[in-house]
Amino acid sequence: MSHECSPPVLLERPETGIAVLRLNRPTATNALSLELQALLSRHFIALADDPDVRCIVLTGGEKVFAAGGDINSMAGVGPIDIYRRHTERVWAPIQHCPKPVIAAVCGYAYGGGCELAMLADIIVAGEGARFSQPEIRIGIMPGIGGTQRLVRAVGKAKAMRMALTGQPISAHEAWVAGLVSDVVPDDRVIPTALELARSIAAMPPLAAEQIKEVILAGLDAPLDTALALERKANALLFASRDQKEGMQAFIEKRPPKFEGR
Repeated sequence: MSHECSPPVLLERPETGIAVLRLNRPTATNALSLELQALLSRHFIALADDPDVRCIVLTGGEKVFAAGGDINSMAGVGPIDIYRRHTERVWAPIQHCPKPVIAAVCGYAYGGGCELAMLADIIVAGEGARFSQPEIRIGIMPGIGGTQRLVRAVGKAKAMRMALTGQPISAHEAWVAGLVSDVVPDDRVIPTALELARSIAAMPPLAAEQIKEVILAGLDAPLDTALALERKANALLFASRDQKEGMQAFIEKRPPKFEGR
């Protein structure tokens, strides 16, 4: 089957507990067409409800993660058309995915591609990766988190520089700024992401989900409120079988077996 006939997002299950979603528009630099976004959204809805999936890896190609939105679908439309696309609804299943998500980024993550990567919980970047919000260069601005998530990730000064100039930053600069979690050789991006996913998938999934939920919920909350959320979530986990198993295994000096219960 040719790439043109393939779906714009491929789902792979390389091993137990791990799902890999691969952007698959190689002839269009993985531009985020409306079809690709809708399919990605549907995949995240299904994977969120799949008890066999404990961690999701999101990746693109070897040379490009995603080079932004599909300009051809935006050039001739008006504001009401853009508004009615309700990108917030399409991207909500990714934003609210309860399971840990790792973005494995090789090459360009520009515009919507950078915004998509920022929805992940962990970003593994290749040394040749580049990140940018170049929307200003075509007369618009980031519209799916590229100002708000970016400033929360890297701070005001760097977010302003990226959004106002449209200039890309390197993987190393992104790491120094706190945008990415790991920088590895390009050919180690997928193996590293899978190693991390394997490690996370071996952890108790209820604890992983609570950690993700509380970190994200606490980001914009007052510290005392966030600490209260943390205490409640921690106490809740003491009702789980996995907590009993984890502590008993520690006491007995044996590997734990977590079931997500």
